[in-house]
Amino acid sequence: MSDVVIRAEGLGKKYVIGHESAERYTALRDVLAQQARRLVRSARDMAAGRALIAGDEREEFWALRDVNFEIKRGEVVGIIGRNGAGKSTLLKVLSRITEPSEGRVTIDGRVASLLEVGTGFHPELTGRENIFLNGAILGMTRAEIRRKFDEIVAFAGVEKFLDTPVKRYSSGMYVRLAFSVAAHLEPEILVVDEVLAVGDAEFQKKCVGKMQDVASEGRTVVFVSHNMAAVKSLCPKAMYLNGGTGQGTEETEKAVQNYLKSIPTGPRKIEEFSRFSNDYVELHSIELADDKFAVSGRLLKWHPALTFSAIVAANDETELFWTTNRDAGPTLGRDMEGEDFSLILEIPYNLLNTGRYKLFFVLFIHNQEWIVKKGDLAHFTIEKEFNHHLVHDFSSRPGALAPVLGWKTYRASLPCA
Repeated sequence: MSDVVIRAEGLGKKYVIGHESAERYTALRDVLAQQARRLVRSARDMAAGRALIAGDEREEFWALRDVNFEIKRGEVVGIIGRNGAGKSTLLKVLSRITEPSEGRVTIDGRVASLLEVGTGFHPELTGRENIFLNGAILGMTRAEIRRKFDEIVAFAGVEKFLDTPVKRYSSGMYVRLAFSVAAHLEPEILVVDEVLAVGDAEFQKKCVGKMQDVASEGRTVVFVSHNMAAVKSLCPKAMYLNGGTGQGTEETEKAVQNYLKSIPTGPRKIEEFSRFSNDYVELHSIELADDKFAVSGRLLKWHPALTFSAIVAANDETELFWTTNRDAGPTLGRDMEGEDFSLILEIPYNLLNTGRYKLFFVLFIHNQEWIVKKGDLAHFTIEKEFNHHLVHDFSSRPGALAPVLGWKTYRASLPCA
């Protein structure tokens, strides 16, 4: 019997994307001709059994292309890569949610997947009912589910809400119960996506421990995360996906180094940002470079309470802290009216722990008027992969913040102040 439980050979997944015509003004005859072409195309696609794609132009997008790897029984393998690298698509193929467009993947064993909050749950059913539903989907008998039921509930910590419809659960409760079901119903292969970021630090630590237990029992874990410390702590091997292509697993440290080399270190302009203007200010650009955040524009009309602010939030948008350009006193004086300006925020490198964070830009007249609300104009993700100053591993430094603080040692007790 082969030890290989997952084998991918020349695996590829293609999507066809429709694009609308870029013309803003079109004559009526052109609109009618356009609609006629779409009807003919849709009829052909329907007859051929292809998906109906909206839009005048079509583009082929390969989310995965020529992916090859093997995963053996009992291995814990991390899948890493930048956003859009194809990680989630690969997990959907492994979970049999979508079929590959080319190549093949063979899987030996029952797969339990946790790809997003609430996967496989029915919102109208209670937590108790969804445990039995999920177990049935995984092919478990009712007796097997009953045997594991108490353990699942205890791990998830939702005893008080067991008979409440899960649509009333918070995202944290949802993911705790979903992970607990997936991990406890004894699948041969456990597939876990980034959803663990929804849980708090204590639950994430429990999940890592549970996945280690699953692996020690000879079962296989495939784990996707942007948290490199978690991947290195949990996974002896990893595969780096780059632009939808991956060629086998390797030692996690080597895969992580290859991934980190691919992250741009220079200034990153926010492409979706467009020039903005109101009575007070005209904004020209918003940029992020490492731990520096820069806003450039022109001060059209001075106001003593005009305030620029950045909100640093966790990946689930829980706000960690606000900071404003007025923290160090007024920075845009009356004498700058009619002039260009740049405001630069430096986030101390040691402040944020390993992980993914979101930064939102807001602008307002303090206690009077919102000019730009949170998320209205620009927000972007900070991907912080490791912290040079942390000497402990993932499990010993929980929390979103990890400042390096000064400690001093004295041979005697401190003198009274």
